[in-house]
Amino acid sequence: MNELARFDRDLTLAELLRATPRAKLERAIDSLAGNGWQLVDAEGVALLGPGVASEENVAAIDIRVDVEVVGRLLVAGAARERIDILGAWIDMAFAGASRYQMASDLHVEAVAADYTALQEKHAALLASEARYRELSEHLEQRVREQVEVIERAQRQLYQAEKMASVGSLAAGMAHEINNPIGFIRSNLTTAQSYVGKLRQALLAFHRGDAGAAKLWRELDIEFALEDFPVLLAESAAGAERIARIVANLKAYASIDCVDAVPIDLNDAVRAVMAVASDQLPAGISFETDLQPLPSIVCDQSRINQVLFSLVQNARQAMTSGVIHISTRIAQDEIRIAVRDDGCGIEPAILNRIFDPFFTTRDVGKGMGLGLTVSRDIVNAHQGYIEVDSTVGAGSTFTVCLPLQSVRRSDAPSDHQPEIQP
Repeated sequence: MNELARFDRDLTLAELLRATPRAKLERAIDSLAGNGWQLVDAEGVALLGPGVASEENVAAIDIRVDVEVVGRLLVAGAARERIDILGAWIDMAFAGASRYQMASDLHVEAVAADYTALQEKHAALLASEARYRELSEHLEQRVREQVEVIERAQRQLYQAEKMASVGSLAAGMAHEINNPIGFIRSNLTTAQSYVGKLRQALLAFHRGDAGAAKLWRELDIEFALEDFPVLLAESAAGAERIARIVANLKAYASIDCVDAVPIDLNDAVRAVMAVASDQLPAGISFETDLQPLPSIVCDQSRINQVLFSLVQNARQAMTSGVIHISTRIAQDEIRIAVRDDGCGIEPAILNRIFDPFFTTRDVGKGMGLGLTVSRDIVNAHQGYIEVDSTVGAGSTFTVCLPLQSVRRSDAPSDHQPEIQP
């Protein structure tokens, strides 16, 4: 019941603002309300806006999420029509922020719960394996059965890691898609009001009303005619951005590909970058040096998973800087290097980074399987991963694949990663 209560709780206006692009929200309110406005929470505490000069001619708009009033917007000197439009737009914006926050909380809790359950299963499997080893000389058949159980559980763990990665990717994509959808909705609402004004003015001229010209000026039809094409252009640009995000995601997931096909790994790098670029925080960018490569036969979706995991690790190791990605051919191998300018890896733990469940992140923020799964995928393609890291200067992870790479199995191989201190 405590878990359900957490997701059914009423969000405060401050929490909703954290899930909303503040700069875009301020610009949108400024465009409709001018510079005299202020956003306050249910207790009257000011959270956003330049403020109102005086209490005269100040309109107050209740901000609701579902039926709950979470705050108010104070607007000075704005027309009633603009205030109504602004109120409807803000309600929609915060309703979307509320749904996004609830989905985000649910995702974090689900990943944490899965992590705990998998840790318990893993501990149980280790204990069971120890017991069977003591009986291995006399119970060879039972040992083989236990190995099968362990391998099946391992595949389930790898699948859980993949699903956690997909969940993180989906949350980022939902956020990126929600932004253009938000201003498209806003533009459509504004455009709808313009159409109503134009209809009212044109009907007055059509009837030959004496006050038609005055009505034209009162409704500010000149501004509506100027702003209408801008709204349409912005909405079209937003729709194109959504289409590009979906196309990038489709290319990353290799929806139209079978498991093992000849591909150019430079295309895989570009697909992963296209998806990850939409989620890069301010201050972090990509830099590439992609040399021409021959096509090799491999499982593109699995290789994409490896590259995306390395890019995510690089991003999380940095607060600002450049993620460098390069490709080249060396010694009958294709080498894909992902280098960051982050914190680097301590020498004491460098040899453990590929161990299952080993992670330096806080509980619930990482399962410790990302590099393990990446290593096993690369090993299954007859390749290996090299690591070179310096504390304070960053890390480089290099995926090395033979020129005649063919995916053989999902099971890990005996090849160990090369780690350069």
